[in-house]
Amino acid sequence: MTDTERSSEDIYGALSREYDLQTVSYLIASQSFSFVSVSDSYALLDRISPEEFVRDEQMPYWAEIWPAALTLSEFVAEEIDIEGKRLIEIGAGVGMVSVTAARAGGNVLSTDYSDEALRFIRLNALHNGVALETGRLDWRCIQLEERFDVLLAADVLYERVNLLPIVNALDKLLKPEGCAYIADPRRRLAEQFLGLAFENGFSVQTFAKSNVRDGQTTAVNIYRLSKQPAADE
Repeated sequence: MTDTERSSEDIYGALSREYDLQTVSYLIASQSFSFVSVSDSYALLDRISPEEFVRDEQMPYWAEIWPAALTLSEFVAEEIDIEGKRLIEIGAGVGMVSVTAARAGGNVLSTDYSDEALRFIRLNALHNGVALETGRLDWRCIQLEERFDVLLAADVLYERVNLLPIVNALDKLLKPEGCAYIADPRRRLAEQFLGLAFENGFSVQTFAKSNVRDGQTTAVNIYRLSKQPAADE
């Protein structure tokens, strides 16, 4: 047994004692992946104390793999060149987009506000044989000094209170010539987010996508935000 296999099994074993887990296989850009997640994210609501909810209003959204994450993963693997680039994912959840980006040759820092999510990201990276970094990040208060070529985010535009902090996070985390790809299942809040981004000097390209999973089709828009013309990518 290799060190990687041993580490993966150790992390899985520890998580399985705390959560009911499921492992689901995906074919992304003709490559096989499998991701471990929580089988019932609603069961995690009992873990949130009233004090924690009042302080942060954090829900366990990280515990599910959302359709926008699959769509963004496919887009990253098939349609943009990230070979050798430095990337950050915010709100990474269990790490599907980050793992896919690392497999495609990106140098990835995968972040989430939840420490629980980071454990799943590490497991899924090992499980799929990729190397990436993880770190806790609160997009309301960016402490990182590093700047990135590409920022990725899937399904983060779900609450109005998050919109301006995410725009500010793009400003703080991207290099001047960098760009962000944000996938969203066409929520109305996305229009408000794009308006804020435009007011803060970003140009936007929209890519209309969809994916089919278990017989269900989900429409997803991917927004490319940059302070450089799109042709400069």
